[in-house]
Amino acid sequence: MAGLLALFAAGFLGIINETIPAGLLPEMSTSLGLSESVVGQTITVYALATALTAIPLNAALKNWGRRTVLVSALITFALANAVAGLVDSFAMILTARVVAGVGAGLIWSNIGGYAARIVGETLQGKAIAIAMAGIPVALALGLPAGTLLGDAAGWEVTFLATAVASLALIAWVLFSLPNLPGQPAGGHVPVATILRTRGIAPILWVVAGFMVAHNILYTYIGALTAAAGVGGQIEWVLLVFGLAALLSIWATGTFVDPHHRRLIVLSTVVVGAGALVLGFAQVNPAILYLGVAIWGLGFGGSATLFVTAGVRASETDGVQSILVTVFNLSIAAGGIVGGLLLAGFGISSIPWVAVAIMIPTAITTIAGRRHAFPRWARA
Repeated sequence: MAGLLALFAAGFLGIINETIPAGLLPEMSTSLGLSESVVGQTITVYALATALTAIPLNAALKNWGRRTVLVSALITFALANAVAGLVDSFAMILTARVVAGVGAGLIWSNIGGYAARIVGETLQGKAIAIAMAGIPVALALGLPAGTLLGDAAGWEVTFLATAVASLALIAWVLFSLPNLPGQPAGGHVPVATILRTRGIAPILWVVAGFMVAHNILYTYIGALTAAAGVGGQIEWVLLVFGLAALLSIWATGTFVDPHHRRLIVLSTVVVGAGALVLGFAQVNPAILYLGVAIWGLGFGGSATLFVTAGVRASETDGVQSILVTVFNLSIAAGGIVGGLLLAGFGISSIPWVAVAIMIPTAITTIAGRRHAFPRWARA
């Protein structure tokens, strides 16, 4: 359990690293003298770095011990966040975010498989659920806490605190996790083979649409909150999203095996419904909170649902690096598209574009009943 909780903490820090600017966007924008749409690209470059390096870097390090890979990723987190918190150059901050994004590619490609390998076969599902639960807990508690810290002491302090937490986690990982060997000889499945597997292409299309829509909303949630007239309540808005996501991951962990197809269809539909409600957020702050709660319920279990779909369709762990790449390319695309929408059409356009993206995404999910998102009976 100590090792699983260390993996949970690594996932927690991975989400904190990725989303820190979302909660601090107004403060960073004012401090750096740049627009929010420009500062929002700190999330975009992070996601691009993860997407572009996850597959080649994990292939290059496939023979390294898993603990060595994890510690290496945490070192990049510590260094990158220390730099981001200590410099006032936006170019240097972007560079630091790229470095942190490289580390994230190693985190997300390994914690699920690592968790499964340190327990018995009958406990693998629960072990993966514990490791992946760092995502909603970070959204529920970590990001609002980081935003509060940034408001109270400056956004730089939040980055520095994350660097210190990364160093502390390195010690925990070294103490609690075995340094399991890397990829066994002959166990590597080529990416092209995985991509040709029936069901994989629809899964990747759904992941792409889902994450672009989500990140259009999430990167610019501060601007959406301000437009609803409650800009000073961003921490509470993030907390509502995170608590809803936490409830979602609990339900997903409980019901994913017998009801995977139902949950993943429900997830896409609910995220689309949340975006639809957010389209009316400027009418009343209560509508903003309702839309955020619905959106969080749809999003919370998505990582577990998509990883489970990919592994079941391909029957290999190699699909995780591909999913990480698509996840993060989509996050980067969401940041870019959201920035263009904010600059060109205003904040009111963002929820409606998210709705437009989620409609074909939900249709593809519903249609993938044979290979991508079937009822699971093989076990």
